[in-house]
Amino acid sequence: MRNFVCAVALLLLWSNAAFAGDTHYQLEVDGMVCPFCFYGIEKKLGKLDGVTDIETDFKNGRFSIDVTEGVTLSVAAVQKAVTDAGFTVRTFKEVEEETDK
Repeated sequence: MRNFVCAVALLLLWSNAAFAGDTHYQLEVDGMVCPFCFYGIEKKLGKLDGVTDIETDFKNGRFSIDVTEGVTLSVAAVQKAVTDAGFTVRTFKEVEEETDK
């Protein structure tokens, strides 16, 4: 019985973690012309605290960024990362749910 209770407790903890939502951001950048441009920006963004996933949309010059729940990406931090990579931020916003990548 004790093993069953432990298993149920672990399952509940795991399910809560699985449903805890990340925060999602969308970033559009000007000046990118090739996959290496995206890679350079992605590398800089990946170093920001809390970033868990970055997806790129080459066609639209867009990045979808997921961060750990409770972490907020500041406009200043994102602009610095993009500028350090040699590019310019067009738009940056938090989005309600994950966008199609």
